[in-house]
Amino acid sequence: MPDQLFEYAVIRVVPRVEREEFVNIGVILYCPKQQFLKAIVSIDEARIATFAPGLDIDCLKDNVKSFEKIAHGAPDAGPIAKLDIASRFRWLTATRSTVVQSSKVHPGLCTDAELTLKRLCNQLVG
Repeated sequence: MPDQLFEYAVIRVVPRVEREEFVNIGVILYCPKQQFLKAIVSIDEARIATFAPGLDIDCLKDNVKSFEKIAHGAPDAGPIAKLDIASRFRWLTATRSTVVQSSKVHPGLCTDAELTLKRLCNQLVG
């Protein structure tokens, strides 16, 4: 299979949006040719507690769960999850001032979107 265009963004926790400091917690990847949209998230609770004492980790987990469910198109994830894959990716990566944000979107080429997502998550989240 030849290389195919994909787009990805890093998912971040931004506890105090006015300071613009963040911790990377995941990656979302979209590959139109493979009809692929998925987010991988890994929350290091100890790291986040050190970085942002007082942040409600349970609330963060709920927000991230919603993010993942929308990416997956889960039937119980609300109206945004019912949109087509491209629209869901654009909605999830739109600029926002919330605790869970994404980086700017970056392009790349891949043959296996799932493998590429895992590689990016290992490189960018740790």
